[in-house]
Amino acid sequence: MPVFEYKGLNKAGKNVRGTIDSDNARNARAKLKKDGIFVTDIKDKTRTEAKHNTGRATGSVAINEVANLTRQLATLLKAGIPLVDSLIAVADQMENPILKVAVSDIKNQVNEGSTLHKALAKYPNIFSHIFITMCEAGEATGTLDTILIRLAEFTEAQNALVSKVRAAVLYPIIMTVFLVAMLGVIFIFVVPKMTSIFESAEMELPWYTKLVIGTSGIFVDYWLPLLIAGVFAYFMFRSWKNSPSGSKQWDQIVLKLPLVGRLARMIAVSRFTRTLSTLLMGGVAMLQAMDIVKNVVGNSVLAKAIEEARDNIREGESIAAPLKKSGQFFPIVIHMIAIGEKTGELEGMLTQVSNSFDFQVDTEIEGLTSALGPLLIVLMGVLIGGVVFSIMVPIFEMSNLGGS
Repeated sequence: MPVFEYKGLNKAGKNVRGTIDSDNARNARAKLKKDGIFVTDIKDKTRTEAKHNTGRATGSVAINEVANLTRQLATLLKAGIPLVDSLIAVADQMENPILKVAVSDIKNQVNEGSTLHKALAKYPNIFSHIFITMCEAGEATGTLDTILIRLAEFTEAQNALVSKVRAAVLYPIIMTVFLVAMLGVIFIFVVPKMTSIFESAEMELPWYTKLVIGTSGIFVDYWLPLLIAGVFAYFMFRSWKNSPSGSKQWDQIVLKLPLVGRLARMIAVSRFTRTLSTLLMGGVAMLQAMDIVKNVVGNSVLAKAIEEARDNIREGESIAAPLKKSGQFFPIVIHMIAIGEKTGELEGMLTQVSNSFDFQVDTEIEGLTSALGPLLIVLMGVLIGGVVFSIMVPIFEMSNLGGS
C-alpha cells in the first residue's frame, strides 16, 4: 500500500507532519480529516523515492533481475491474478531496492488508471524500449501474460549472450594487464639495479641488453609523461569513438577485423533476428519493429542497413531484398528470411536463425578463448623470458671473466 507524507494543522492550529498508509491521496486526506488534521500538503512517498532512485539508477538494475521480474509477473497473470495484485506480489519479492520502489510506483500508477506500458515508460533506465512496446502490444491485444513470457525468454537469452561475450573478453584483458604490470616492475625496478652493476664492470654489452636497458631508462625517466600521454590517448579515443563519425568508422573497422569482425557480425545478426522475431510475435507492426531493432544491433553500419531496409519495406518491398542489397548480412540469413516471407512463417524462421547464430557464437567464443589462453601465455613467456635472458647473459659473462 502506498505511503503518503503530509503536512497540516491540527485542531489546536499547530503545524503537524507525518506519514499515513492509504490506497490513494484522496483517501489519505479523508482519514486525516477524521483525525482532525487539515492537510496543507501531501505527497506519495513511494513515488518520490522511486523518481529519486531511478534518476541515479543507471546500470544498477541487472538484466537478469528484469528477466526474473518479467517471468514472475507473467506467471501470476497466467494464473488469473489481476495486474495490480500481481504487481504487489512481485514488488514484495524484489531484493533490489531501486527495482522494488519502481515496481511499487508502477503498481500505484496502474491502480490510479494508467496503462502498464505508460507506467513502465517512466523508468527508461530499467525497462527498454522493446520491453515497453511489447507490453503496449500485449495490452492492446489482451495477451499481456503471453507477451511477458516471451519478453522473459528474450531477456534471458540476451543476458546469456552478453555474459558469454563478457566472459570471453575478460580473460585476455586480465592476462594483458598482468603482463604489462610484470614488464613494468622489471623495467622500472629490476633492470636499473642490474644496469649499475654492468656500468661498474665496464664491459661491452650485447645489442639486446642495450635495448632492454634503453627501454628501462625511458620508463624510469619518462614514466609520468608516458602515463599522462596514455590517459590522454585513451580519452581521445573514447571521444572519437563516441562521436557520430568516429562511431561509424569504428564499427566499420570492427567488422573488417579478422575473427573478431565475423564474431561481432554474428552477434549483431543474432540480436536483430531474435528481437525482430519477438516483436512480430508480440503483435508489433513490421515498420515499428524495424525502427526498434535498428537500435539494438550495437553496430551503426548494420543499423543503417536496417534503416534503409525499413524505408524500402514502406514502399512495398520484401524484407529479404533490401537486406541482401546492403551486403551486411550473411547469405543464409537472407535465404531463411525470404523463405519465411513466402511461407508466412517469418517469426519462426527468425527464431531459428537466432538460435543457429547463438550456437555459432558459443562455438566461436570457446574457440577464441581456447586459442587466446595459450597464445597469451606464450607471449608472456617470450617477452619476460627475453628480458631475463638479455640480463642474465652479461651476468654469466662477468662470472666467467671473474673466474678466469
